Amino acid sequence: MIDALLGYAIDNWQSLAISSAAIFLAAVVRGFSGFGFSLLSITAISLILPPREIVPSIFLLEVAASINLIPSIWREIDWRSLRWLLLGYVVALPFGVYALALLPEPPMQLAMSVFVLATTIMMLRGFRLQKPPAPVATTATGAASGIFNGAFGIGGPPVVLFFFSTPAAAAVGRASVITFFLSTDILGLGWQAHLGLITAQSFAQFLAWLPTLLIGVWVGAHGFRRIDQALFRRIVLWILVALAILTFAKAIHDLI
Repeated sequence: MIDALLGYAIDNWQSLAISSAAIFLAAVVRGFSGFGFSLLSITAISLILPPREIVPSIFLLEVAASINLIPSIWREIDWRSLRWLLLGYVVALPFGVYALALLPEPPMQLAMSVFVLATTIMMLRGFRLQKPPAPVATTATGAASGIFNGAFGIGGPPVVLFFFSTPAAAAVGRASVITFFLSTDILGLGWQAHLGLITAQSFAQFLAWLPTLLIGVWVGAHGFRRIDQALFRRIVLWILVALAILTFAKAIHDLI
C-alpha cells in the first residue's frame, strides 16, 4: 500500500496538490459546521478528475472525519431524532436510486436547490419551529434525504435544515448532523463496494488526502468551540445558501 501511495503521489503530484487544497478548505467547513464536505470537495476536484474516481475516496474521508469528531460530540447527539431520520432514509433511498435511473438529474437538482435556498432564506429571516417535530415529520425528513441522496448524491440539506430549525442547541444540531452522515456514508460505502467502485486508487487517494482532511477538520472544530451559537446558526445557513447556489449553477451547466 505504501508503494502504491508513493507511486500515485509521484505520478499525479500536480493534481494531488490542487485536490489537497480543495480537501483542506472543504474539511475546515466540515469541522466547523458538520456538513458540506462532499459537495464542496467533489465539485472542486471534478474539474480535474472524473467523479467516478473521486466519490469513493471522498466517502472514505467523510467516515474518517466523522469518526475523528465523534468523541467530542457524543454527549450532544439527539439519538431519538436520528432513529426516525435513519428509518426514513433507509426506506426512501431505493426510490431515489430509481428516480436517478428514470429521471434527468439537472431538473431535480434545480428543484432541490431552489427549495433549499427558499427555506434557508426563511430561516435567516427568523423562521424557527417552536418545538421538535413529531416522529412522522422526522421520518419524512429522513425520507427526503434518502430520495435526494439516491437521486443525485446530495442528501444533506433536508437534515441540516431539520436540525437547525428546531429549538435544540446549535451543538446538538451539529453533533446529530455529523452522526447522521457517518451512518449514511457507511451505507454508501457498502453499496460502492458491492458495485466494485472502490479500487486501489480509491485507497491511495484516501491516504494521500487524509492528513489534509484531519488538519482541516481540526481547524474547523477549533473555530466552532470559540463561536457564539446564534452566530454559528447564521453561518451554517449562509453555507447552505452557498451550497444551494453551487448546486443550481452545476445543474444549469449540465443542462447547457
